[in-house]
Amino acid sequence: MRAAELSERLARNVQAVCRHYLPAGRREGRYWMVGDVTGTPGRSLYVRLFETERGAIGNWVDAATGEHGDLLDLIRLNRRHARLGETIKEAERFLALPPSTGHQGNAVFTRPAQAESSQGAKRLFAASRPLFGSLAADYLRSRGITHLHELSALRFHRRCYYRPNEDDAPGTPGTFPALIAAVTDHDGRQTGAHRTYLSPYGLDPGGNGKANVASPRRAMGDILGHAVRFGQCSDVMVAGEGIETILSLREILPKLPMAAATSSAHLAAILFPPGLHRLYVARDRDAAGDAAFGTLRARAQSAAVELVPLTPALGDFNDDLRQHGAAALGQRIVGQLREQDRTRFPVNPG
Repeated sequence: MRAAELSERLARNVQAVCRHYLPAGRREGRYWMVGDVTGTPGRSLYVRLFETERGAIGNWVDAATGEHGDLLDLIRLNRRHARLGETIKEAERFLALPPSTGHQGNAVFTRPAQAESSQGAKRLFAASRPLFGSLAADYLRSRGITHLHELSALRFHRRCYYRPNEDDAPGTPGTFPALIAAVTDHDGRQTGAHRTYLSPYGLDPGGNGKANVASPRRAMGDILGHAVRFGQCSDVMVAGEGIETILSLREILPKLPMAAATSSAHLAAILFPPGLHRLYVARDRDAAGDAAFGTLRARAQSAAVELVPLTPALGDFNDDLRQHGAAALGQRIVGQLREQDRTRFPVNPG
């Protein structure tokens, strides 16, 4: 009830919320436009400033990732909170309200719609088929990713539902083939799903294999703090933004546990597994990657986790793999690993 009340109050102050949390954005007609939930400049994310037949005041959508929600969700992601109490306190502070007295400080942020979406994510993954022999496997190979064994977190759906948004062309189909990824907590419980919509016409050499839609990547369910996981983490792991980025590193480090957080905002908020001592961060070379790493650094210091950056030569590690090959990528990465991990997790020479 407190979350619903705060969401309504924030909506009544929607432009003030946008100016405070997304200052690099600007008003364009009925919307506040900005790059993403972290507030980087751009036009991918739009917040409704007025009630329309398509949505309520304060509802927002990121066309680049498919993320959406209300203003309380926006604050949660903008401030990279993993707990309901943190977001409640932040919203109360912004609205200059007295602090709530409920015992919500340690509750995980799970709202009714999010719980329903998590169930839908489980049904979607269960309805998908294994990766091998599918268009999704062909898509990954086209990205230079050839080690497709032991990828139980990934599946393929022939006709995955796609809801066109305002940036899609008229007549955009309602289904596409898709690479489906299970998002799980560190105990292996599925909390969500990530979809990469693929071109139904196969892998066009002139394209990138993704569907020609405004948001070819979308997530559903409880994503914050969780990830698409490859291998069981003990005390050392790698975390990065995209699935392709992490699978590119897995080409040369097949034994090192890895996790794809699906976006820079979610990377910054990824929860540390119990017993984690060292976290390698596969950074993207952009402003969002810098911001995520800065937030992770502060969180890692508080949790006594050693944070080690892994930096690509190009924009991300999939760019490196495709442009330079696995052997060159391995040579670059081995020098960035801690000495004890070079023996424990040997680099595949490619």
